[in-house]
Amino acid sequence: MTRREWFHAAALPLALSAQTQSNTAPSRLAMPGLYKGRVVEVAHPGSISGGVHQAGPIRDMMRRGMAELTGTMDWAAAWKQFVQPGDVVGIKVNPVGAPHVIGCAEVLHEIIGGLNAAGIKNRDIVVYDRYRRQFVNAKFDKWLPEGVRWSWAAEDYEEIQQGIEGYDPEHYLDMALTRPGYDVSNERARRSYAARFITKEVNKLINLPLLKDHQSAGVTLALKNLSHGLVNNVSRSHASKTHNACGSFIPAVCALPVIRNKTVLHIMDGIKALYHGGPGARPEFVWEQKTLYFATDPVAMDHIGWMEIDRKRSSVGMKPVAEDRPGKFSTFLSRQPEHVEIAGALGLGVWDLAKIDHHKVKLG
Repeated sequence: MTRREWFHAAALPLALSAQTQSNTAPSRLAMPGLYKGRVVEVAHPGSISGGVHQAGPIRDMMRRGMAELTGTMDWAAAWKQFVQPGDVVGIKVNPVGAPHVIGCAEVLHEIIGGLNAAGIKNRDIVVYDRYRRQFVNAKFDKWLPEGVRWSWAAEDYEEIQQGIEGYDPEHYLDMALTRPGYDVSNERARRSYAARFITKEVNKLINLPLLKDHQSAGVTLALKNLSHGLVNNVSRSHASKTHNACGSFIPAVCALPVIRNKTVLHIMDGIKALYHGGPGARPEFVWEQKTLYFATDPVAMDHIGWMEIDRKRSSVGMKPVAEDRPGKFSTFLSRQPEHVEIAGALGLGVWDLAKIDHHKVKLG
């Protein structure tokens, strides 16, 4: 039995044992969503030039990507498949790789424009990340058109993350996993509570992850942007270089009904990407992939993104993330990108490459 086969067998029961509390009803838009197993990637060599993102090419990429995903060339009609007037729509961004890999304002503006075309007013759009200070430091607040709101769950990162101000005590993951030194009988230590943002402030979520390497999770793409951005007490999933449970924790959080049922679309920004040393981005490991990815299925998206990162690593003489061992800039003993496959086993999407409809488009 390989390491991955053993871990899959061991971790899946742990993920399945996680208890959830929710009154959120499922819908046809719930993950894996309207287009199970479909991933559209759109590349444009002009999307970034001289380190500067280019609005025109990115606009073309966004329109073509949404058209290919939804089967309609009508920009408004594509977005109307996911939202309708009266919805309050959240957009989950990611500031962790600032200033080198945080996505770009141009992609965010196109998402907001698409929501507007579908009848969503700016006042009903809420851009979010978990930590207010990181959001501001990344200058996301400066990107927002007039009227678009922003939200957060906590002021800033804390090593011990068991306070629930900003979180909803009625929506949580109860998993028998704690940080070292905490008793599993302590509810705050073994639970991760969902942010009030996702439980109370919005009824739809657009996930805007990045194409990035991660030291403990292997990759941080669509699934991890949700799991570690929408609940508290996440440090228990990777408390030390050898205490690493990302393989089971990430899919279990994403399976929370309030997250699974409200997340309707994933647009992964891979114009600038990171192939090593994540989640914080060092300039020497950043590359310009010049690609956007579109899916409603986070498992299929993450499998494709994981392969892309491994291809880049291979091109510079590095081992695949699943086989990597500790070094100067990536210190965890065993990374756990298998969280993507386990999420597939939990029904969050399609893992099998033979069943993934991976559609590539090159513009420019």
